[in-house]
Amino acid sequence: MTTEKLMTVVEITRFGPPDVLTLKQREIPTPKEGEVLIRVGAAGVSRPDVLQRRGHYPSPPGASDLPGLEVAGVIAACGPGVSEYKIGDQVCALLSGGGYAEFCVAPVGQVLPIPAGWSAEEAATLPENIFTVWENAFRRAKLQAGETILIQGGTSGIGSTAIMLAREFGATVIATSGSDEKCQACLSIGANAVINYKTKDFVAETLRLTDQHGLNVVLDIVGGDYVQRSINCIAIDGRISLLATQGGDEATFSVSSLIKKRGTILASNMRPRSPAEKAVIAADLRQQVWPRLASRTHFRPLIDRVFTFAEAAQAHERMEKGEHVGKLVLVPGAR
Repeated sequence: MTTEKLMTVVEITRFGPPDVLTLKQREIPTPKEGEVLIRVGAAGVSRPDVLQRRGHYPSPPGASDLPGLEVAGVIAACGPGVSEYKIGDQVCALLSGGGYAEFCVAPVGQVLPIPAGWSAEEAATLPENIFTVWENAFRRAKLQAGETILIQGGTSGIGSTAIMLAREFGATVIATSGSDEKCQACLSIGANAVINYKTKDFVAETLRLTDQHGLNVVLDIVGGDYVQRSINCIAIDGRISLLATQGGDEATFSVSSLIKKRGTILASNMRPRSPAEKAVIAADLRQQVWPRLASRTHFRPLIDRVFTFAEAAQAHERMEKGEHVGKLVLVPGAR
């Protein structure tokens, strides 16, 4: 159990540009029933953190107002009723907020051991993206070995995770990106084929690459007019999984075009879900995915850059510019 009283955190002082992120001191939280206290070794930076900083993605009721949806570190204390972990265990965790801090609390069901051979910085890249991709591409869209998936934004945290996880489980991956450099990065991450969406029509290209059969699954972080385009390039019984609305919140599409494909449009988010719901996904990950991570065959840590908590604004600037390939990571102290 830590004897420290105060911790350094990265606080959103007001909604606005990256420089509203400021170092502050707060009391170290106390884990409640079914929670653990984690001494944070590293925290992942996710797009929802940027949206929260701008005032567009508030913390769920009862969650920390600090940004940060994923961390890795060591157990510093266990709340009542926790028997799965002990002080000193190396873990990573999915949070509803509070990761940009030297300590955070997490429901024990959302905590997973750091994979064998992975560092805390590497493990901090896992929770938000792997929970999201596993739930949406595999549990909901039911991606199977031998199927083909289109992954929009292949160099993002979600995109790169989806490429590697789909390859790990035997799917063929087509990814999109907006520059030749990023297209090359998608191939290095593991995509079987890649489309520069700024120079080519991804619908025509996916149909060409699949011999006009179309895609089994589309992982769409764009929304907007991409919904109709996704329908146009799915195969019969194809599934479209909507994760975000970077291309706009409203979509108009032909219902008959979806009916003709016997298509399915799925949509979900992660942060507002209950700890019990997230625990189901975590248990599934631990059983089916975690044993595969030590080998780094297809799935491996992909860190773009590591920043200190004091440099959190710079990390957010880099994410907003879209320059990153893989994950941005924050660490509490000097590297």
